[in-house]
Order: sequence, then C-alpha cells, then structure tokens
Amino acid sequence: MPLMAAADLQDHLMVASNDMDRLQRLLGDACESLLTHFYGATGELKQLLHRVAEHPEIEAPELHNAMQHMAGAITAMQFQDMASQLVDHTTRRLRNCADRLARDTMGDDEDGEALVAEAPLRPNPVTQDEMDAGSVELF
Repeated sequence: MPLMAAADLQDHLMVASNDMDRLQRLLGDACESLLTHFYGATGELKQLLHRVAEHPEIEAPELHNAMQHMAGAITAMQFQDMASQLVDHTTRRLRNCADRLARDTMGDDEDGEALVAEAPLRPNPVTQDEMDAGSVELF
C-alpha cells in the first residue's frame, strides 16, 4: 500500500474513532440525565403508592400507567448500556487498526517501537440486537 494512501486511511480511522468517542460521551450524558429523571420519578411514584396504600378509597389508574413508563425507562437504560459497550468495542478496534496500519507502513519512530492499542479480545461484546421490556433487577 502506498504511504500516502496508508496515511489517509489511518487519518480516516482516527476520525471515525474520535467520532465514536464523541458518541460515547453523548450517550453517557443522555444516560446520566435519564438516570436523574428515573430516580426522581421513582421517588415520586413511591410517595404516591404510599398515599394510595393509606387511602384505599382512592383509585389511581395513572399509577399503573406510570409504572409502565418506568419499565420503558429501564429498557432505555439497558439499551444505553449495550450501545455503550458496542461503541467502546468499535473504538478500540478502530484504534488498533489505525495503529497497526501506521506501524506496518511507517515503521517505528526515533522514540522506539510504535505502540499499538490492544484489540478487543472478543469479536462482539453484545450479542443481543433488540430490546424488550421485562423484569429487571437494578443495581
């Protein structure tokens, strides 16, 4: 492979890797916000459930609906976890490819042997490709 083509390919791999890092940060921020709202909503629901338990004459079908929304939030948190694992895995694979390409085409530099980021050990960290709501244990 010509040196310029290898350098361009390495640049593209590093740009993709940096984009994956940015995506990871965005997912992390979204999850942090989701968790904040989830725990806030959980606290409010617990208070409502306590009130309804103290006053059985109160009918609160909205509580059932709210609990279903909470199940959806849990599914979203599971999705974020899976997506985060995939992004991290792909980032490490891209960096490994970019480093190997640089080492193999440009060789070591004056500081010594070129460092190559370690490739992921498994081909895929997440085998699930869809999310369904179900019972979940949190933390």
